[in-house]
Amino acid sequence: MVQGTSSSAGKSLLVTALCRIYARRGVKVAPFKAQNMSNNAAVCADGGEIGRAQALQAAAAGIAPTVDMNPVLIKPEADSRSQVIVMGRPWLTLAAKNYYEKKAALWEYVTAALDRLRAAYDLVLIEGAGSAAEINLKRGDIVNMAVARYANSPVLLVGDIDRGGIFAQLLGTLWLLEPEERALVRGLAVNKFRGDLALFSDGVKILEEKGGVPVLGVIPYLRNLNLPDEDAVSVEDALHSPRLVPVSQTDIAVLALPRISNFDDFDPLKAESGARVRYVSSVSEFGRPQAVIIPGTKSTIADLDWLRKTGLAEAVARFAKGGGAVVGICGGYQMLGEAIADPHRVESKVERVSGLGLLPVRTEFAKRKATFQARAQIRCRHGWMSRLDESTVSGYEIHMGETASQTAWLEIFSRNGQPVNVADGSVSSDGKIWGCYLHGIFANDEFRRAWLESLGWRGGGAPQSELFNQSLETLADAVEGALNMELLEKIIWEK
Repeated sequence: MVQGTSSSAGKSLLVTALCRIYARRGVKVAPFKAQNMSNNAAVCADGGEIGRAQALQAAAAGIAPTVDMNPVLIKPEADSRSQVIVMGRPWLTLAAKNYYEKKAALWEYVTAALDRLRAAYDLVLIEGAGSAAEINLKRGDIVNMAVARYANSPVLLVGDIDRGGIFAQLLGTLWLLEPEERALVRGLAVNKFRGDLALFSDGVKILEEKGGVPVLGVIPYLRNLNLPDEDAVSVEDALHSPRLVPVSQTDIAVLALPRISNFDDFDPLKAESGARVRYVSSVSEFGRPQAVIIPGTKSTIADLDWLRKTGLAEAVARFAKGGGAVVGICGGYQMLGEAIADPHRVESKVERVSGLGLLPVRTEFAKRKATFQARAQIRCRHGWMSRLDESTVSGYEIHMGETASQTAWLEIFSRNGQPVNVADGSVSSDGKIWGCYLHGIFANDEFRRAWLESLGWRGGGAPQSELFNQSLETLADAVEGALNMELLEKIIWEK
């Protein structure tokens, strides 16, 4: 098990690296995280939702993701509540204070899922959440030491030296653990190190002497990995460190909605040479982009209200009126329409709101959530899409609403491997304004580059799939080179 001293210590990427390392060694390996909190979800082959991080880890292990890998997924919504996904399906929508009352019931799902994985795989790599020493929450723990104790799993404790205070992080965490929990911690790892490793040799000795646990390695800070992020921390970081966009780059502004979801949709765009993706949360940041994207959201109506209050809704309307390219994915697609109805109060107390009016579609929220892996054929003979007419794209759907469109440009012919015939999306007559429910559409190389070229982009380079695999290999090589793999092997396999 990999646990951390805090959120964003690097647990997810370390588990990803270890999945790839052991898969390369011929070990049948799978990831597991009992409880995840993220609006960045993935869809499994049966339509079940899991955290994006576990889907990435499964890809690193060379296996298909399943709901057993993340039995509990918490998706924050508006008004301090969250939708709780259990074994891939919506279970309850709860206020935070009520969630902890359900932990006993959730524990049964967690242990059953872990037992199934342990029976099916040679090695299960378990990821913790937040800090291993959340002592105020320990009574209801179903994701950190409670899981380690249940599985009698050795623990690798990871700290983030880039934040500073690495000694307080690792040693403080160790000292706050109960004796039986501390006994499970068999190694420490220092993550995100910048500079000359020789300068931290004394630091390693101090950690080992004061912690009584070996340091398995000091992992370097890795840049420019073309891998999806688990949560919105990366979006927040991008907002806090804006950069000027070179004139030579195609500038794409993504609206940083408060409840943004599945923002890894835009990683393939970020990976393209000559394209710049930046996140915008105010009119002052809007600038003069070649395109604006309204992303997915866990609460369409609340985030549409935010767009209006910030003035970004008006800025997008002006941009579109001036001939700018505007895209909406999932919740963003719903916002681009004429109206959104919520008769069953699925999302809010509001029964109906007006959309931005940029596409001739209307959405009504349904009680049942649609979650599918999908394949679709493009049906469009005008604008930049005409060159893609009858080509195939793939992605996934996660949405509560159904949208009626007279200008659909996608014909979904497969959902979770079953044949269907479902129209999706809407597009303006000139092709500049479009939307759809298909997450992951920009991961389709031909589609992505055709759209970018319609904006004036003239880049090139390796396709997305190649960059993704290269990044997994780079990550695995760096971690394998940094860790004492001989000691890690002993910790994992000794009985």
